[in-house]
Amino acid sequence: MIIAIPVSENKGLDSALDPRFGRAAGFMLYTVETDKLEYVSNTQNYEAAQGAGIQTAQNLLNQKANAVISGLCGPKAFAVLSKAGIELFYRKGGTVKDALEEYEAGKLTLAKDANIEGHWV
Repeated sequence: MIIAIPVSENKGLDSALDPRFGRAAGFMLYTVETDKLEYVSNTQNYEAAQGAGIQTAQNLLNQKANAVISGLCGPKAFAVLSKAGIELFYRKGGTVKDALEEYEAGKLTLAKDANIEGHWV
């Protein structure tokens, strides 16, 4: 299982969570079975004029992510994640380590919908 977490910079487990989804600087990908942590840049979407959330969701699907822990997620990105079967959990602030500990302890609630409006509605 791979958990994707948007971060503002690559500092491993100490990376601060980026509250944004589509325009996060990058993602930490944590593979549960192997305890592997990998940074993946999101520069191409961070700088996109539009469609950043949809494209980021597609990229995480290509990375074989099974879950995302994010502060915010718009309706179009949420739809892509949901359709792909990628679970979304909301968490604001803290570090990757904090988010993973809460996930593993079952303290995060599965998102049922987007928590911000789309930019192009």
